[in-house]
Amino acid sequence: MINQETVNQPEVLSEVSAAFYRYEEALVSNNIAVLDELFWHDKHTVRLGAGENLYGIDEIRAFRAARPSAGLQRTLRHTVITTFGTDYAVCSTEFTREGSERIGRQQQTWVRFPCGWRIVAAQVSLMR
Repeated sequence: MINQETVNQPEVLSEVSAAFYRYEEALVSNNIAVLDELFWHDKHTVRLGAGENLYGIDEIRAFRAARPSAGLQRTLRHTVITTFGTDYAVCSTEFTREGSERIGRQQQTWVRFPCGWRIVAAQVSLMR
């Protein structure tokens, strides 16, 4: 059971934060190997994007392979990382891109597996 003492335990928060920022670096540098590593390799993994709905790791991999690698730089703001116990976390952030007034939003659900922290669900959207 989750209680206030198990929310954002410093060691767990540090681990998830490192994984989150590792993912961000891989995203803006288009490091597909790291992006793939950090998603759960399962048919139950979901990524709902700004223009696509991807169900399962195979669809996510196909999207990553076909995505253009230019213009990926972005600035994060209002990032909130919350851990619950030692094996579950939610990461939420807004982002902006140079030359655009639009605000993007990203939310990820992370779970600790024997192989490490992995994204099991992600959502990306753009505000109008």
